[in-house]
Amino acid sequence: MKTTIMKQNLKFLAIVASAGLFLQSCSSDDDDSIELSAPEIISFEYGEGHHDEDGDDDHDHDHESEEAYAFKGADIHLAAEINAEATVSSITLSIHSDEVTAGEGEVDWEFEQVFTDAKYLVINPEFHEHVDVPSNIPSGEYHIELLVTDELGNSTEVDGHLEIMDTITISGFEMDETVARGDDFHIEFMILAAHGIHSIAVDIHADGVTPGEGEVEWDYEEEFLEGYHEETEAEFHEHIDVPATAPAGEYHIIFTVEDEDGDTIEYETHIDVTA
Repeated sequence: MKTTIMKQNLKFLAIVASAGLFLQSCSSDDDDSIELSAPEIISFEYGEGHHDEDGDDDHDHDHESEEAYAFKGADIHLAAEINAEATVSSITLSIHSDEVTAGEGEVDWEFEQVFTDAKYLVINPEFHEHVDVPSNIPSGEYHIELLVTDELGNSTEVDGHLEIMDTITISGFEMDETVARGDDFHIEFMILAAHGIHSIAVDIHADGVTPGEGEVEWDYEEEFLEGYHEETEAEFHEHIDVPATAPAGEYHIIFTVEDEDGDTIEYETHIDVTA
């Protein structure tokens, strides 16, 4: 009788143990089926200007430290730090613009590339690429997007804006509108030159101004190098003296910036010289 009871108890314990193992197995299966989060793009840097785009699952978050820019005919540096719980399956980069129109000799430009290099098909990859910018595209604002997809089909995208600029640009121009002869006038503007500044030339002359008694025709030409030569970014800040004998009237001024490749850009304006 005792043997029978012991056998029954052993069977009961075996059933309980089996049930425990079954429940543990189910629990383990449940753990394996937990959904992994979509990849997180912790940072996305692109272009010049020390731009840093913070990435998260909300595509509406733009946190730009400065306006990012790149030069036509140069390349765009791109880097992103990615936090992925599942292995990344692809990284897609796209650049396009809805704001610019191609002019004469220019072509519209759109860029898209899917990166599936082995170095990116891992958990937590670091994205680092350079994209060439054609020299014959319109300058202006372009939209840039980075899409990261993992092997489970989860994806995250961040976007931002990139200013495509000519290889030489002049911005923030400020100059006095009038100057009394015998005084000086102030000029300042910013220069960005992808290939470095070679020189800045200033040409001042008058059309239709006739010297009177005691006056001397005034033409001015000067090439500025010091503080600017070979710089890729510089602020032109100078004062130009007007001779006391210069005839009063309107003078035409041409600023010519030449880069190290021999390319030039001109900026034209006028100033009134008063008696």
